[in-house]
Amino acid sequence: MKKFLLFSIISLLFTMPTQAQSTKAIQEVKKLLNAQSQDWNTGNIEAFMEGYWKSEKLQFIGSRGVTYGWQQTLDNYKKSYPDVAAMGQLTFDLIDVTAQSRKVVSVTGKFMLARKELDDLEGHFLLIVKKIKGKWLIIADHTS
Repeated sequence: MKKFLLFSIISLLFTMPTQAQSTKAIQEVKKLLNAQSQDWNTGNIEAFMEGYWKSEKLQFIGSRGVTYGWQQTLDNYKKSYPDVAAMGQLTFDLIDVTAQSRKVVSVTGKFMLARKELDDLEGHFLLIVKKIKGKWLIIADHTS
């Protein structure tokens, strides 16, 4: 029992991020989201999608329910936002960005989509961002 407890404590210490690692991870994830908003605002959905995990396991939860897969998520974005006017100008208000471990960051925020020819949109989101092969990627997105 003592060995198990010791092993558990040591494992926890090795998986917890240090303050410096947390700060760096958070900065990198914020940089990712900034790049995504810039790509969106230039009408480049494909570049925007580079921030998502290119996997069939990517999970997106929106008003239509749960969607799986990078390609399906891209197709849904293209269907919902067929042109630059529909895409508008995207801004994020990051409410909470927390390093959950050395390789996982959660982001809670609000999005605002200002559009000239259509109604503006806004809502909230929760992202799970994971470092995969040295790159921070969104592996789960719940936007409402």
